[in-house]
Amino acid sequence: MNRTTFLIDGFNLYHSLNDACWRHKQRNVKWLNIHKLCRMYIPSLTPRATLEEIYYFSAFAFHRQNKDPEIIARHELFIECLKATGVKVEMGRFKAKDVYCNGCKSLVKHYEEKETDVAISVKLLELFVLDQCDSIVLVTGDTDIIPAIRTAFNLFPEKRVYCAFPFRRKNTELAKIATDSFTIGVDRYQACQFPNPFITPDGRSLHKPGSW
Repeated sequence: MNRTTFLIDGFNLYHSLNDACWRHKQRNVKWLNIHKLCRMYIPSLTPRATLEEIYYFSAFAFHRQNKDPEIIARHELFIECLKATGVKVEMGRFKAKDVYCNGCKSLVKHYEEKETDVAISVKLLELFVLDQCDSIVLVTGDTDIIPAIRTAFNLFPEKRVYCAFPFRRKNTELAKIATDSFTIGVDRYQACQFPNPFITPDGRSLHKPGSW
């Protein structure tokens, strides 16, 4: 049996969904059922692959609330849907830093997502150290995870690490180092939307945000 766990880079996936919406304006795909999406790919990994766990890593963009007052509420609602389907959520944070702006010739606040890449890397190694899965699928196109993949292969050569590239996030470096890789198409996003409303196992009705 090939116990398979998915690690989802939430912001890498979110920006992919934005790209998909912009390039396929007839269909909005942000109301994404990540659990269903992962299950869809399990049969294509190996004949004996089974879905073990799904981890979603992200952070709340509180710094964007002035421009978009509903941004946190939408994200919290989405996370409720994910948790209701069994996805495990791990949240990081944004950190402000001063960056020099050539245009305005002054320092401006710039916000960077912190902890997510490290959290995914640590979780990758933790899962293998504790032998909680045989394969990991990284849903990301971010090369910051490469050192963790190399370390995982050095310590556990029998384990597998796949890369599932979100739409328009394919990365050659990641593809070369991974056991195998594939790209998630917009058609898969469209096929894996939550119903609206989504009814949770405890009977709550969660409605898709109007802007989605």
